[in-house]
Amino acid sequence: MIELEGVPELIDPVMVAAFEGWNDAGDAASTAVAHLDREWKGEVFAALDAEDYYDFQVNRPTVFLDNGVRKITWPTTRLSVVRVGGEKPRDLVLVRGIEPSMRWRSFCNEILAFAHELGVEMVVILGALLGDTPHTRPVPVSGVTSDPDLARTMDLEETRYEGPTGIVGILQEACTHAGVPAVSLWAAVPHYVSQPPNPKATLALLNRLEDLIGLRIPLGELPEDARAWQVGVDQLAAEDSEVAEYVQTLEEARDTAELPEASGEAIAREFERYLRRREPGTGPGGPGVAMEGGDTPFLRDTGAGRTRPPKPEQPGPEAIPGAEAAEAEATERPDAPAASESAAEDAPETSPEPGADPGGSASTDAEAGADAGADAGADAGQETDSDSEADGRPEGGTGA
Repeated sequence: MIELEGVPELIDPVMVAAFEGWNDAGDAASTAVAHLDREWKGEVFAALDAEDYYDFQVNRPTVFLDNGVRKITWPTTRLSVVRVGGEKPRDLVLVRGIEPSMRWRSFCNEILAFAHELGVEMVVILGALLGDTPHTRPVPVSGVTSDPDLARTMDLEETRYEGPTGIVGILQEACTHAGVPAVSLWAAVPHYVSQPPNPKATLALLNRLEDLIGLRIPLGELPEDARAWQVGVDQLAAEDSEVAEYVQTLEEARDTAELPEASGEAIAREFERYLRRREPGTGPGGPGVAMEGGDTPFLRDTGAGRTRPPKPEQPGPEAIPGAEAAEAEATERPDAPAASESAAEDAPETSPEPGADPGGSASTDAEAGADAGADAGADAGQETDSDSEADGRPEGGTGA
């Protein structure tokens, strides 16, 4: 039984999870959750028993010295809580670990037990896969769910995938059967440059997460890291004529597929993010602070006879804040592209244009707009379709 002692009641909590391994190409997903934990100074309140879920010959423990004393760090999954401040504060429960080697159903039940006890309203699982996407274009990020109502209200795709899956797919289905709204966000990583890290894919996931839960996420040095990563890959590609020709082929295919995506909806979504970042004090986000009471951990009984805590009533899924207004604005104004360009003149960064990555940069505004466009037009020929992104693994494996 999970017991909560000395910890304040959470405010509209959302659980954000990522797991290293099969579903984490370029370490993009796990790095995104690590970024949230670092920027908002999360405090670990629980860790799953490593003996129950991990093969230590596959994921080996590490030894380190602490003031001359040898200590061991065991591979496991840890949970932390951060409180995001602002006019409408809310809490995030961050789950970060390694894809378990065994007992997946028990693993998911334990994660869900924490979600039920903490009153989590929605679970967002981040993943990354390898795909035929050029590194010179914005990273495609798809949002999928098994809940048709959630897909309709939050502008997501309903997964139809059939085939082998990873812990991301298993946890999403476990949440659905338990009545907990669950969404998976998948970033497509170029298969020809799969080695971690991939800050550009991490940045794309955080931008999509920001749109989904309506929070302003501090990006720190990620935009600059993404630019440096792309410049480095550009230089490597230029040294090999065959690679350069292949990248050009991917660019042409991507641009042709994304022509219909330069829509009012994509531009409106980008403009909404621009306004949210320009006025940080007016939105639900803002500077985050670590949750107080972190010195008192959550206590739990790791015995086999632990009963599952009762599940709190789950509110119905709500649309993304401001999405209707943004869509209405885009519909009423056929000259929305011009409006976006006008607004971008005041922006400190490059003008956001859907489907383009100006100057070879991975700036937050430009890439986020294209990510939204890629999400809106995933059916228009994108190589990494939602079904394969939801649970499956494209050929070539991940770069994790």
